[in-house]
Amino acid sequence: MVTTEYVRTGECDDMEISEKRPVPPAVVRTDRQLRYTGTILKIYEDTVIANGHEAHWDYIHHDGAAAIVPVTDEGKLLMVRQYRNALDRETLEIPAGKLDTPDEPKIECARRELEEETGFRCENLEYLMTLNTTVAFCDEAIDVFVARDLIPSHQHLDDDEVIYVEEWELADLQRLIYSGTMTDSKTVAAIMAYAQKYGK
Repeated sequence: MVTTEYVRTGECDDMEISEKRPVPPAVVRTDRQLRYTGTILKIYEDTVIANGHEAHWDYIHHDGAAAIVPVTDEGKLLMVRQYRNALDRETLEIPAGKLDTPDEPKIECARRELEEETGFRCENLEYLMTLNTTVAFCDEAIDVFVARDLIPSHQHLDDDEVIYVEEWELADLQRLIYSGTMTDSKTVAAIMAYAQKYGK
């Protein structure tokens, strides 16, 4: 049986935001079986009891990642263009990459990925946000940082990486989002959060 109650969902400028929504019944996981281990993912089959019924759910584990919004002295954002096999096309994204080890500090990962992908370093990264990319079946969590006072260095790409670095105005990136052209979730979230916090 599903019940309904009022729950607080957030606060904004001292104004509480509440909504009426159903409270789901308890879900109990009774088993988890590893089905595949890849380069960056582990795929499991979970057996759960949900609403009194047994179900089998896919679960993908990802060790986590970091992403960066690099800002030039002129206020433009450095973006990376690269081919994404899952979409079979190039995408325009903020620089990002996975942790080298599960316990690597994400700010250190961000520093490394910024230089590797864009050819710039940054001494002081500012935390912007944390996001989960695909909550329905994957636990990937990405911390996003803002990088200013960029220091020229050079790219350190893997043998199979081809990444082009481009400078973009914030307003033009927002137009790509609103038109549905830019769809990468971490990039959309990071750009909109950056615009809300720093945009004019």
